[in-house]
Amino acid sequence: MNWIALIIAGIFEIGWPLGLKMSQQATNNKLLWLVLAIGSMTISGVLLWYSQKTIPIGTAYAVWTGIGAIGTLIVGIIFFGDSASTLRLLAALLIVIGIVGLKFAN
Repeated sequence: MNWIALIIAGIFEIGWPLGLKMSQQATNNKLLWLVLAIGSMTISGVLLWYSQKTIPIGTAYAVWTGIGAIGTLIVGIIFFGDSASTLRLLAALLIVIGIVGLKFAN
């Protein structure tokens, strides 16, 4: 259950940079996007806290930030036209390999 909470926390970790980005682009919904960003931060933090009951802190934090980083990278590429260069994707793959390695070394 704690690993599921950690994965969900990582997904919500994507929500706050997305909310901050959208608040910069929105013309009349800035406050809504900021509230969604703060809500995502809160949910993400609470689920990270919960998951650390049985998952080592270093592993939990690395997985949490890794999911957030990779997810935000993908959102940026798909929705905001961020670069999908080979080097960026290779670097992202290394993050994924590190996350998987931490899970299996746990």
